[in-house]
Amino acid sequence: MNAYLDYQSSKPIDPRVFEAMMPYFQDKFGNPSSLHQIGDEATKIMEESRQTIANFINAKKEEIIFTSGATESNNLAFFGFAMRNKEKGNHIIISEIEHISILNITKQLVKLGFTISKVPVDQYGRVYLDKIKDRLTDKTILVSIGYANNEVGTIQPISKIGAFCREKNIMFHTDAVAAEGLLTLDVKRDNIDLMTLSSNDIYGPKGIGVLYIKTGIRLNPTIIGGGQEHGKRSGSENIPGIVGMAKAAEIMQKEMDMEIERLLGYRIKLIKNILEKIPRAYLNGHPEERLPNNVNLRFDGIEGESLLLSLNDKQISVSTGSACSSKTLEPSHTLIALGLIHEEAHGSLELTVGRFNTNNDVEAVIKALPEVVDRLRKLSPLYE
Repeated sequence: MNAYLDYQSSKPIDPRVFEAMMPYFQDKFGNPSSLHQIGDEATKIMEESRQTIANFINAKKEEIIFTSGATESNNLAFFGFAMRNKEKGNHIIISEIEHISILNITKQLVKLGFTISKVPVDQYGRVYLDKIKDRLTDKTILVSIGYANNEVGTIQPISKIGAFCREKNIMFHTDAVAAEGLLTLDVKRDNIDLMTLSSNDIYGPKGIGVLYIKTGIRLNPTIIGGGQEHGKRSGSENIPGIVGMAKAAEIMQKEMDMEIERLLGYRIKLIKNILEKIPRAYLNGHPEERLPNNVNLRFDGIEGESLLLSLNDKQISVSTGSACSSKTLEPSHTLIALGLIHEEAHGSLELTVGRFNTNNDVEAVIKALPEVVDRLRKLSPLYE
């Protein structure tokens, strides 16, 4: 039986979510744009789902826009807001450890005449609020800082950043995908204007996401067509996906406290045992202000890819970093931003636990990892 500890890259659909979706593939197949009873039924369930997801982040129903996933939500937030407001300014601030989708979006915005400033982080991956203040100009229109880092799990001081942006009348976006279901999200409490969410990260289906857009914020659509989603995202809505995301949010809202407690127990156990059993092993990210399911470690003298493949042979699935940038051989930009040298970054391993893990999975890693590290170090010319 495979021990799966790569929940940050992909999560299975909760069976209760799958069951809720099933009728909307065949029996309840209507299009919300259709002006008949079957279309009305689709509209009704879509709006009920929109309200459920709004409740999940303490938003209004009309502030929830459905997309195809987090990457599209980030595109709509950045391109939609930047192009709509370019006459007000062309300067955007992000952190050095944003998700690869945001880094690539901002590269395109530079080609369109925008200026991007990147804020450094400390050794644990926490953003310096003062550095955000230092980079402000009279052309700054948007600040975007991820709620928590998807690789090292460090949680950002989102409420403080949001309050500062609100005071300066600068729009604040956060990609909250890594944090959803692991932290309580509240757009009002945190003064958030735009927030990216993903269905799969709360055990819903892939291919559906949300962009929260605070009432009064105007942006240009990035997909043009029939004007669905209040004109902000055209295309027939993915009703099975929307139902699935809403059911996932409903379950998460009810069970999150209990789930976090269990995952935190696994996290503590993994970190304690691995650091005790393996010499010259180190924790990446903040020791306390980190996601309850995240364990990111580095090991002197060996590469993370070798560790991953060796653990895979033992039917243990883990990661070396973000799955969205795993096709490149470059070291993680996040770990480099934390101050690690290339060799240290390449020697890192990410373990993320989730809803369907058991204590047996955790024990399997604790048993296998010291053996794998010892064997690889004996083969490595880099380890003395």
